[in-house]
Amino acid sequence: MTDQNAASDGGKDETRASTLDFLKSLIDRRVGAMFLLGIGAGLPFFLIFDTLSVWLRQEGLSLQAITAFALATLSYALKFVWAPIVDRVKLPVLGDLLGQRRSWILLMQILIAVGLWLISGSDPSSMLGYVAFLAVVVGIAGATQDIAIDAWRIEAVEKKDYGVMAGAYQWGYRGAMIVAGAVPLFLAEAYNWNVSYAVMAAFMLVAMAATLFAPRGGEVRVRFVDVSDLPEHRVYETLEWSGRLLIIALGALLAGSGLAANATLLAALLDLAGMSSEQAEAFRTAWEARPNGIFLQFPGVVAGLGLIALACIPLPGIETRPGLYLRRAYGQPLGDFFERFGLKLGMLILALICLYRLSDFVLNLMGPFYVDLGFTLGQIAEVRKIYGVVASLAGIAAGAWMVTRFGVLRSMLIGVFASPLSNLVFIWVAMAGPDMAVLYAAITIDNFATGIAGTALIVYMSSLTSAGFTATQYALFSSLYAILGKIVASQSGRIVEESARASDAGGFNTFMRQWFTALPEQSYAAGAQTAGVTPAALGAGYVTFFIYSVVIGVFAVVLAFTVARRQGEIEARARAADTGTPATG
Repeated sequence: MTDQNAASDGGKDETRASTLDFLKSLIDRRVGAMFLLGIGAGLPFFLIFDTLSVWLRQEGLSLQAITAFALATLSYALKFVWAPIVDRVKLPVLGDLLGQRRSWILLMQILIAVGLWLISGSDPSSMLGYVAFLAVVVGIAGATQDIAIDAWRIEAVEKKDYGVMAGAYQWGYRGAMIVAGAVPLFLAEAYNWNVSYAVMAAFMLVAMAATLFAPRGGEVRVRFVDVSDLPEHRVYETLEWSGRLLIIALGALLAGSGLAANATLLAALLDLAGMSSEQAEAFRTAWEARPNGIFLQFPGVVAGLGLIALACIPLPGIETRPGLYLRRAYGQPLGDFFERFGLKLGMLILALICLYRLSDFVLNLMGPFYVDLGFTLGQIAEVRKIYGVVASLAGIAAGAWMVTRFGVLRSMLIGVFASPLSNLVFIWVAMAGPDMAVLYAAITIDNFATGIAGTALIVYMSSLTSAGFTATQYALFSSLYAILGKIVASQSGRIVEESARASDAGGFNTFMRQWFTALPEQSYAAGAQTAGVTPAALGAGYVTFFIYSVVIGVFAVVLAFTVARRQGEIEARARAADTGTPATG
């Protein structure tokens, strides 16, 4: 049974199910379809950069050229820009046959398959620009597929089933990581890269079958922007649309370049605008520098988002069709959110979304950490890439069960503790040295906790959306936490090294050095030499960093309980929205 209003009840009382009901839900047709759609969502993301970069390197391309392909994945961070189209535009023919969400999913899957097939017939060494264009097309189609899949996932079930659907999606996505990361490499070694990508294109047929197999789900009225009450001036409107879309494109380029820490396209644009090649290259180098490039990247993200907002503002004193359309397309989903939750509570909820997984996102240097400790590459791969995936899947399953059993709000509160508490175990790892038993224990705790937290956040964000705006609102929420996480995580290495130098210089964490005197000689030795500090100081730097990651999580915990305490206000607003009476309190 579907509940068309499930997505719009923000904080209403929800029906909780038993463990038996959870187990029964696993054989639901929608859950099986969600698992396969998760695979279809993950394949293009990994194939257009991670796996493609291996092919490009074997073709002799430079690392700089390969790194530029990361821009193809920017569409996933910027998908909120065109999410309103997925909410509002009904596709001809497919829309009637499959419904609003599945029609968009299937169309994007076809584009992804065609794009991968065309890549399979290409030679990157002589057709690099063509391959790059195809990678961008596949990236945009993949991000758009994600928008529609998220909307279908939310609208197809009742709120009590959000957890199992989120779990199935993540299990499928993890499966895609394995398929897209390993299978193409084996096929390329046995045959060639062209065959490898042709097989991956064919693999998208599985996702297409899942789309056709999936039920239509809760039908959502598409809210078109009605501008018929304004007079039509085609020439002026064409010019205005061109100007506004150009500003949006420039804003997306700025924000995307900041998020990717890659200014290749910006430098090329500046070169076209008249800047000398040397100046454009100097700009690109400064933008991409680590770690100081963040001082250009962060303003770039802010300026880019500002330009996108500016493009949606009506002309002063003049109401035009393009201005009205864009204002409503982007303004209505945000307006609906703040109407339901109020400005203060709405801002608290958005802040919670931004901070919820931040303590996880900053741990983006765990690979170097394990190397510095003295683990071998084989040991790291065994624990992180093989066993760690199993622990993550277990955590996702536990998170899905928690939502079914305890509801969205309680699961959100449990999940917000998971990340910061699990980060504490890495202090133990840092002090234990290259001990495999300790590493296994830490990865078990961390990946299991991360699986719970990730599922809880997905479900919580899903519960905040409204029918008719599901795609746009969820895309905005998911972009929010991804953008802040990437910006803050860019400073992780700086924090470790500066904390290590402070320890050597008699700073606040000098006392920590004594914790590392009994470690094997190889622990932290190579990393310390690179950073110009003593091994014990580098250990102290890592411990300081892990404490910092826990403190970030504490802010999220405080916000989560602040929001939970105002649950009564959320429920009152939800009831008022249903009855049309004003909410009190």
